[in-house]
Amino acid sequence: MTLENQDDIQRLRAEYARREEDGISAIKYSRFNPVQLFLLQSRERALLQLLRKHNITDLGNLSICEIGCGRGGVLQEFLTFGADPQKIFGIDLLYPRLTEAESRLPLSCFACADGQMLPFPSHSFDLMLQFTAFSSILSPEVKQAMAEEILRVLQPQGILVWYDFWLNPTNPQTKGIPPKEIAALFPQCVLEFHKITLAPPLARRVVPFSWPLAMMLESIKLFNSHYLVFIQKES
Repeated sequence: MTLENQDDIQRLRAEYARREEDGISAIKYSRFNPVQLFLLQSRERALLQLLRKHNITDLGNLSICEIGCGRGGVLQEFLTFGADPQKIFGIDLLYPRLTEAESRLPLSCFACADGQMLPFPSHSFDLMLQFTAFSSILSPEVKQAMAEEILRVLQPQGILVWYDFWLNPTNPQTKGIPPKEIAALFPQCVLEFHKITLAPPLARRVVPFSWPLAMMLESIKLFNSHYLVFIQKES
């Protein structure tokens, strides 16, 4: 790993540690926050629709791993979709977040590791997940190394479900990733793009005032800030 790559990982660790300490994140990302609830429910609907479209409705036999799993919120969603907790794995840079994830999913496995060096043999997983981990990386080299590791540990014909910002101009600690860049990270893969999620700054203004209006605005792709991408590895 180059010194530049190490610096970006250290920056990321420090940024997430700062968010943990300020206490704001717990309130901002709570389901009791109506804005967060709106965003989560919207994403869940789109995710289930995507999986159903590709005939992935029985998750119990799939081995699943999330890069940047945090406290395990996304993996908990997959439990409700029918995933086997003993076939769920999570990776994160911050050990305290993993401790909480382990308490939420005691039958699953977690590791404190860098996404550039996943502690798994090749072809370990049927399904990989990355939800806003890549946009937190500023170094193109780190993103490329993470993408290569994801492809290494995926089974032939394995699937990556990608959910991330394509634009996030209000946060200098993140960098949105447009479709062209996603495609470059995963060459020789089949990619299907869906633009979703009402931009959070707009959602914070509209949702408390009118949930139906927020849904209407979200249906206008111009106001969507994320891409949900189905990425299938070629054998």
